[in-house]
Amino acid sequence: MKQELEIEFKNLLTEEEFHRLASHFSVKEDDFITQENHYFDTPEFSLKNHGTALRIRKKKEIYTLTLKQPYNDGLLESHQSLSTQEAATLLDGDAAITGEIAGLIQQLGIDVTRLVHFGTLATKRSQLPYKDGLLVLDHSFYLNKDDYELEFEAADFHVGKQQFNDLLEQFCIPIRHTENKIRRFYQLKYSQISEE
Repeated sequence: MKQELEIEFKNLLTEEEFHRLASHFSVKEDDFITQENHYFDTPEFSLKNHGTALRIRKKKEIYTLTLKQPYNDGLLESHQSLSTQEAATLLDGDAAITGEIAGLIQQLGIDVTRLVHFGTLATKRSQLPYKDGLLVLDHSFYLNKDDYELEFEAADFHVGKQQFNDLLEQFCIPIRHTENKIRRFYQLKYSQISEE
């Protein structure tokens, strides 16, 4: 299992802002790579209630199981590689999460056998070096919705926040409260469930 601390800043964009930034940074359509995030939780959203998220990411035919947990100024990400077959059985609901990530989930008092696949968020992503970090342009599709987002991954919270805010100001993009993708996904999913 691999672990890393993620410090990132996010801002939702309009379609026009997204294309303006892509043009400024010379990002072409071919520079975008599609990835799929498959989200898991219990029917009662036990992971979400702990501020934690679990996903399987498929990128270039490689599957990675990731648990994201709050940690200081960022998120602690724990990664576990999956074979194509392991991913398929988890996505079909024919198996439970195992390994070290299962142990971390159980430490939260959550039964891993109750985790279910809630759905998929696909993202067309382009990333490029910027200042002291990594700039990411995302166009995401989920639950009959799509949105545009700018992310900035930084090594230092305070420096990264200033660099990100300066970039938004440079392009006259208002700061928008932006939940991470899994929260946006679950907010929409939960509202759909509530309407049923």
